[in-house]
Amino acid sequence: MTYATDRLHEEIAYVAFHFHWSQDEILDLEHHDRRRYTDRIASLVAGTGS
Repeated sequence: MTYATDRLHEEIAYVAFHFHWSQDEILDLEHHDRRRYTDRIASLVAGTGS
C-alpha cells in the first residue's frame, strides 16, 4: 500500500509552515511520527493542546 502523494504533500506543507523544517527533514520522519506531528500541530492551532 502506498501513501497518497497529495496527502504526503499536505503533511509536508503543514509541518514546514508551522515548524519551519525543511522538506528533507520532514521526509526523514517515519510515517507515524509525521502523522503525530501533524496531529499535535492541529491541536495546538485549535487551542486544545497543551
